[in-house]
Amino acid sequence: MKTTVTAALLATLSASAAFAQDLPQASSDWFTSAQKVIQEKIAAQPNTKKAKNVILFVADGNGVGTNYAVRLFDGQSKGMLGSENVLPYETYPYTALIKTYNINAQTPDSAPTAGSMNTGVKQIFNTINLSEAGVNKDCASEEGNKLTTFSEIVTGMGKSVGIVSTARITHATPAAVYAKTADRNWEGEAPEGCTDIAQQLFDAMSAGTVDLAFGGGSRYFAPKDVETMDGGKGRRIDGRNLIEEAQAAGAQYAYDTASFNALKLDGSTPVLGLFEDSHMKYEYDRADDDEPSLTDLTKAAIEQLSQNGEGFYLEVEAGRVDHANHAGNAYRTLTDGQEFAKAVALADELTDDEDTLIIVTADHEHAIAFNGYCGRGSSVLGLCMGIKAGQVENSGEPLLGADGKPYTVIGYLNGAGSVMTEQADGSYFGTRPNVDEETATDPEYLQQALIPMSSETHSGEDVVSFAKGPWAHLLTGTLEQNVIFHVMHQAVTAE
Repeated sequence: MKTTVTAALLATLSASAAFAQDLPQASSDWFTSAQKVIQEKIAAQPNTKKAKNVILFVADGNGVGTNYAVRLFDGQSKGMLGSENVLPYETYPYTALIKTYNINAQTPDSAPTAGSMNTGVKQIFNTINLSEAGVNKDCASEEGNKLTTFSEIVTGMGKSVGIVSTARITHATPAAVYAKTADRNWEGEAPEGCTDIAQQLFDAMSAGTVDLAFGGGSRYFAPKDVETMDGGKGRRIDGRNLIEEAQAAGAQYAYDTASFNALKLDGSTPVLGLFEDSHMKYEYDRADDDEPSLTDLTKAAIEQLSQNGEGFYLEVEAGRVDHANHAGNAYRTLTDGQEFAKAVALADELTDDEDTLIIVTADHEHAIAFNGYCGRGSSVLGLCMGIKAGQVENSGEPLLGADGKPYTVIGYLNGAGSVMTEQADGSYFGTRPNVDEETATDPEYLQQALIPMSSETHSGEDVVSFAKGPWAHLLTGTLEQNVIFHVMHQAVTAE
């Protein structure tokens, strides 16, 4: 059988070579590079071994459109025109389109989308890890409707569990690893009879279901008005200081770069890192001496979790890609997206494809839009420049709308950058302002938007999953988001 397969492959390669020689375009770089891709795909074989480790990377809000913008930005920051750039995870052999809607929402929320990836079923808008019988904001509906998480399953297999996020560690996406709640906003306080999300993390670390947690959000772990080591103030009204309780129980704690660098990552004790009272800083605003980067956190998490010979599950979230999109600020969206790509690349280097399944995806997309027709090399943050005949790069002359004004490559369908402003009588009226390249590429610039909103919204578009490692070949086609859980589960339970 093996001989037959080899002969067939050789015949295919020979036929392909002969085909190429007969075409006038055969000498084109576009043609030869495409032929190389085809041969690599023909030679690829799926990995059906049992996965020792699973890493789920989630760039919050990084759908097809946002990811395209990150690709351009990353390439242009390296001196490329941009479109030809390939992000590290875009080289992964298996991709799928992922449908992100919630049970009762066409346009999804991060809580049930992350929950679906951690439990294997779609969930209700604004809830985390409850069945479809759960009701948002109804504490009583939690009873009997709590779902078993992937972290609980792999803990039962003897594996370690870690969570990394640049958002508050109690925020929707990281909370989906360990929390079960009728409202994602019960981060530090919940109605009587329910448990807030911060306490659920403390309980999970005490029980050994979570071994490492890095993110922001110390305010929900300390008593109201009590100063925390990162300079914030607590908000808990129950008087508990979960940070001190965790340390008393043997956990290591980090709150800035110095304390982070002092951690002993030998796997012997749980690790908790809370680096801001709310979300961690955007990558553009972060200084090395303030707090570690997403790449730093990912590296440390893998070092800690790898001490377990049975393996680990790690979820890594670039939470602030989402927040910058909500703000209508493309610059911070893309710098955080670029940092996310670096974190993925490093995790890939530190692990082995033979025993580690890596899935890179997003929970949802945003109402981001791209204007045209832009020539190659138009700055993704700047103005849409014209196409010039006889050359690859753009003309350097901005294209104009019917109003005679230039427009940027990126825009939003709604958000704080809306051209519409409220009038004294409560009506809205607006005309687009003139914008130049210097203004548009400033880090503080808010891209022009149509519908006025204080915070730009998610959209219902598909996102992409990129995968490599054991059973990654199951992630192809167009899939429901909850299928990601089932791929991870198949990988860790395969015989």
